[in-house]
Amino acid sequence: MKDKIRVIIIDDESLARSITRKYLSVRPEFEIAAECSNGFDAIKKINEEKPDIIFLDIQMPKITGFEMLELIENPPVIIFTTAYDHYAIKAFEVNAVDYLLKPFSEERFNEALDKTLVHLKEKSGQSEMIRSLIEKNDEKPEFIERVIIKDGQKINIVPAENIKWLEAQDDYVCIHSDKGKFLKQKTMKYFEDHLDPNYFVRIHRSYIISIDFIKHLEQLDKESYRIILKNEQQLPVSKTGLSKLKNIL
Repeated sequence: MKDKIRVIIIDDESLARSITRKYLSVRPEFEIAAECSNGFDAIKKINEEKPDIIFLDIQMPKITGFEMLELIENPPVIIFTTAYDHYAIKAFEVNAVDYLLKPFSEERFNEALDKTLVHLKEKSGQSEMIRSLIEKNDEKPEFIERVIIKDGQKINIVPAENIKWLEAQDDYVCIHSDKGKFLKQKTMKYFEDHLDPNYFVRIHRSYIISIDFIKHLEQLDKESYRIILKNEQQLPVSKTGLSKLKNIL
């Protein structure tokens, strides 16, 4: 059994990191393994240091706290930090993951820390908890501007405007973009709900396409159509997809 509980502080604000460091300094059972100012460095440090707990800021440049969580295979116990009291906080509570609303007091900090220590004993369910939390966050009715994808040790950021079409592949979605093809463990329903319908349309249960990448719509017979994309790729169009296309085109 380890003598100390290892912690990584992840926040783009140096002041916020220093406050967390100060509050931890009077808790001798904890050891700060690393501090990170962005999600990319944090993923690397988590893989290297394998901390027991991380303090994770939600609003960060490059990639957000939620996007970072999607890229961690074996997440440690998490205490979220945020400056915004929106409904995602309720998701944290439902999933028994504690959070600190900035600015937080030392008393509130210790309360969250003591509560989170309980989760260390139940860490076997942490991955399921985080997956449930991400699903809750995915329910937010917001359009995405990018997709973050981990490919081995490489992290790719694909802007929504660079997506040409998406294709369902079992439990994944294959994203065809200007940068190539990438697999993302999301559902087609997620992308249908979170890609701006002014620029993307679901033409089939297995395909979502960028409107700007359409070359033309082709009728095969009385009730059968297909889309020809600008790269000459041919994709089937369902009856529902046809109705959506007619509304847009």
